[in-house]
Amino acid sequence: MTADHTPKSLNLNRKRRLYHALYDLVASGKSELRRRLGALYAPDAAWRGSHPLNELRGVDAIEELVWKPLMHALPDLERRDLIFVGGRYRSRDLVAAMGHYCGTFRRDWLGIPATGRPVYLRFGEVHRVEEGRTVQSSCLWDVLDLMRQAGFQPLAPSLGSEGMWPAPITADGVVLSEQDAGESAASIRRVLAMHKALADFNDLDRLDRDSLLTMPQKEHWHSNMMWYGPAGIGTTRGLQGFVDFHQLPFRIAFPNRQGGDQWNALPELKAKHGGGHYIRIGDGPYAVTGGWPSIHALHKGGGFLGLGPTGREVTMRVMDFYLLHEGRIRENWVPIDLLDLLMQMGVDVLDRMRSHFQRGAWTG
Repeated sequence: MTADHTPKSLNLNRKRRLYHALYDLVASGKSELRRRLGALYAPDAAWRGSHPLNELRGVDAIEELVWKPLMHALPDLERRDLIFVGGRYRSRDLVAAMGHYCGTFRRDWLGIPATGRPVYLRFGEVHRVEEGRTVQSSCLWDVLDLMRQAGFQPLAPSLGSEGMWPAPITADGVVLSEQDAGESAASIRRVLAMHKALADFNDLDRLDRDSLLTMPQKEHWHSNMMWYGPAGIGTTRGLQGFVDFHQLPFRIAFPNRQGGDQWNALPELKAKHGGGHYIRIGDGPYAVTGGWPSIHALHKGGGFLGLGPTGREVTMRVMDFYLLHEGRIRENWVPIDLLDLLMQMGVDVLDRMRSHFQRGAWTG
């Protein structure tokens, strides 16, 4: 691990304040929304989220386009963090969180028809803080999973199991106490070593189930590993489940994609797409990586998400939250902006949904 990746702890009081500020932003409701946003964000803060919200700037846009519509749709909205960690990467203070927004789906949101029932909108978020205020938020919310809960399945059934993501098995995901620096370093070091094993494997030499099960990635995963993918992919258990229900179909569809340190070594990628990892932190037994985007690929193979190959160039917005347990990676929660990826593959999921739920009168 290079010196740039050496974990540095985030000021503990700053982390605690942000944890409570994010919770209060939702808990205080619409009457306090503007004041809470003004205290949380710098005036020209950047907010970037899953399609169709994408990239916004400034507190006005964050209020009008993100929070007001969501609070209108789920008037009893709650925030429930399952993981909350922090650290410093490239001299930037970062906090990363994974969990669910919970509420009763009373009114439509993003065109998704309200159900009147409780729903859980899972999130992965990274917030960058300068001088006590958030200057950038990266928020991958699983819009596709909310569609699933509303009764709409726009894609082929997931290979993995669908459902709400659980909290870490160790029940210690909200990290608001000082962590051992050596453990933090070991956590991110193990994750980056696993990333390297995945990157070094050449899909064009031999890509099959047995080769993925026996290649060096097996040294880094716990025997009872859980891999939690977004709606459309689902949850898998054990290395065999991971290979069968996600990794092999994904690598067939996107052979020898570029990501992580590969991205940093290819200046033409950064010049064209920006991106690369903006977070690589360890915080005790947890580690987080993510990029906007962090993967570049050509869609050459069929089967992934039930779609045939398009031959298109795509990028992927991805976060990874890891729990290190008993010396290996025990759990991996993976928010991915699949709606954005599908748009690049020629599939407008929101348009499919609107067509499905439209209730127009016959005028012929």
